[in-house]
Amino acid sequence: MSEERPNIVLIMTDQQRFDTINALGFPHCETPHLDRLVNEGVTLSNCHVTAASCAPARASLFTGYFPHTTGVLKNGDPWRHSWVEDLNEAGYHCVNIGKMHTFPFETPLGFHERYVVENKDRYLEGRYYFDEWDKALAANGLQKQQREQYRKLPDYKERLGAFEWELPEHLHSDMFVGEMACWWLNTYPKTEPLFLQIGFPGPHPPYDPTQRFIDLYKDKEIPIDPVSKSDLDSQPLPYREMIQHNCDVDHDSVVHQWEPTEEQRKQQRAYYLANVTMIDEKVGQILQTLEDQGYLENTIVIFTSDHGDCLGDHGHSQKWTMYDLITRVPTIVWAPGRFPQGLTQDALCQQMDLGPTILELAGIEPEPSMEAISLLPFIEGEQEVGRDFVYCEQCRDGILQTTDFTTMVRDQKWKLVHFLGESFGQLFNLKDDPKEEKNLWDEPECQTEKQRLLDQLCEWRMRSQYETRNWSSAWR
Repeated sequence: MSEERPNIVLIMTDQQRFDTINALGFPHCETPHLDRLVNEGVTLSNCHVTAASCAPARASLFTGYFPHTTGVLKNGDPWRHSWVEDLNEAGYHCVNIGKMHTFPFETPLGFHERYVVENKDRYLEGRYYFDEWDKALAANGLQKQQREQYRKLPDYKERLGAFEWELPEHLHSDMFVGEMACWWLNTYPKTEPLFLQIGFPGPHPPYDPTQRFIDLYKDKEIPIDPVSKSDLDSQPLPYREMIQHNCDVDHDSVVHQWEPTEEQRKQQRAYYLANVTMIDEKVGQILQTLEDQGYLENTIVIFTSDHGDCLGDHGHSQKWTMYDLITRVPTIVWAPGRFPQGLTQDALCQQMDLGPTILELAGIEPEPSMEAISLLPFIEGEQEVGRDFVYCEQCRDGILQTTDFTTMVRDQKWKLVHFLGESFGQLFNLKDDPKEEKNLWDEPECQTEKQRLLDQLCEWRMRSQYETRNWSSAWR
């Protein structure tokens, strides 16, 4: 193994659930290249994001601080700094290809080069921002498939965001990002140490794979959990109101429904998984290109996603809730010969813990006030104990409109979801109810656990404010 500082390649998808990789125990998924990462790497099977939407989760990952500390609480909130600046100053050549979701979109953030590709369907902040993908489509005399075109389809409202990509396959956003990453590696003179972030826009909706990948799932048995009336009825009012909002407004070309048919849900899930398989193919090509260009021997590859997607489970569309389907993300660290192969670590960790881990791998000491903690002993197989608790936050935005601030705290057995200023909430016994269908918030026999987790939230926020006071004043 090389004694030089390792190259680090961070591959991120957008809105990918944990249960989307074959080798993690989901045989209906076609993911041979991600399976390779699992079988030859270290899987963090209980890794949770710190925010239930894109930009806050990403800002937290790339700073090492919780959203309430960064001030990035929703998409469109400005964030302009990250630990990529530390890598840059330490001599790493830092490149972003694809989605980062900074705001403004082209914020340098410490990267020497940025080739920005943003959301497929851009209707809130930056609707008319033209990224590298828009330019490539325009150069080919094409316009991307998006909401204006989809709305013309006679069955638009029944599709739940699932559409066929009908333009040339190489111009699909995920194909484009994957191929641009390979182009950069093949074209730019070899430079080490390298930090390369590759951000795939999918499988975030619209769920728009090409027919070649749709065909892989056409006849598959795909497990989909039914939504019970008791589950819906026990949800706090802001969540039920958000379901209605997503039925009324077609966010990301998804027209949600209270009671979609089994066939509608099957098609949505199949298209979503087909999009994952598209990305998997590109991950394989990126690994091959790293090997062809002589990077792979001294490279650490990290694969993760910024949050999950309910896909109709619990009656919800997309994210913004605190179910494990949203907060728990696939996270794999792969470097055969450097880290154990085929190791799964089940202890709790936060996705932002990857930040100080990357800095340590690069020989950089993380900022002492950083709320993230290094996972290096975890990844090296020397330590099995992770965090006692993980947390997730979400503020009011254009979709979650009727509550100001939601916070989740979770340990290995219990989860609590707190709504600021409200008497209602959610409490789940994850051992007895791993699918989070029975809300125990008002159950008399669970009040001790509820108070324990409420006390933990209070202690966490006070400690956070105190320990990050100098960082906050320096950056904001």
